[in-house]
Amino acid sequence: MDKHTDDRKKNNHWKAEDGKSAETKGSEVRSGGNYAKELARLQEEIAHLQSWVKKTGARIVIIFEGRDAAGKGGVIKRITERVSPRVFRVVALPAPTDREKTQIYMQRYIQQLPAAGEIVIFDRSWYNRPGVERVMGFCSEKKAKRFLEIAPRFEAAMIESGIVLLKYFLDVSEEEQDRRFRQRINDPLRQWKLSPMDVESYRRWWDYTRAYDEMIRMTDTDDAPWWIVPSDNKKQARVNCIAHILSSIPYERVKFEEPDLGKRQKRPADFERDTRSRRTVPNLF
Repeated sequence: MDKHTDDRKKNNHWKAEDGKSAETKGSEVRSGGNYAKELARLQEEIAHLQSWVKKTGARIVIIFEGRDAAGKGGVIKRITERVSPRVFRVVALPAPTDREKTQIYMQRYIQQLPAAGEIVIFDRSWYNRPGVERVMGFCSEKKAKRFLEIAPRFEAAMIESGIVLLKYFLDVSEEEQDRRFRQRINDPLRQWKLSPMDVESYRRWWDYTRAYDEMIRMTDTDDAPWWIVPSDNKKQARVNCIAHILSSIPYERVKFEEPDLGKRQKRPADFERDTRSRRTVPNLF
């Protein structure tokens, strides 16, 4: 990981290009003054990353975990909104089916792992087990403890196979989570985000705190470390996290092969346009 970071710094693509210090740029992002510009630059680099992944057949897994209302969805949206869903695949699995409950726990996650030329983003992952499943009593303490023992070995096997694995935990303060939950309650456009599990996580803040502390302590390794993303400021969290992802993957810019569009075919002499009435969307704007 450290070597990859050093290599990316040498390439210098992901760094600020205006010569400003990280402290100065952080202040601008917090105020919103430079957010759009910085995000656009980072998204351009994500497009270069995509080209490199397609060319080299790289396999990348990015895990997003964290507190409810910490902004995971917002980060994922900014990563994926300007790239191909055939390369960047977001996995947000629902509750397991009755059949899946009889399988090995990791089984339904393993089948989601990337093939060559893919980046898989887990919007919550196998870490549901030591998190929500443990706190809510959906699995036993014994199973949660066993998971924490075997997860590092599972991830080591992934990395040994050639997968690049990045793990991010978005953290938010009690006060900011409270503000965001109340914002969801009062905004019809956000009410869908407030699930019964979110409400329980609000009530059980300290149960989740204990669970997450142990999860990170037990599964933070040199090969697959946890990276904490403070996210009381959403915009700052987004650009910090995306910049870190880019700095952690040793990609190179791939030269774009400009296609030759050639010439359009001529209109056939026997072509007659269909003049029958068709249904057209009303022009309201």
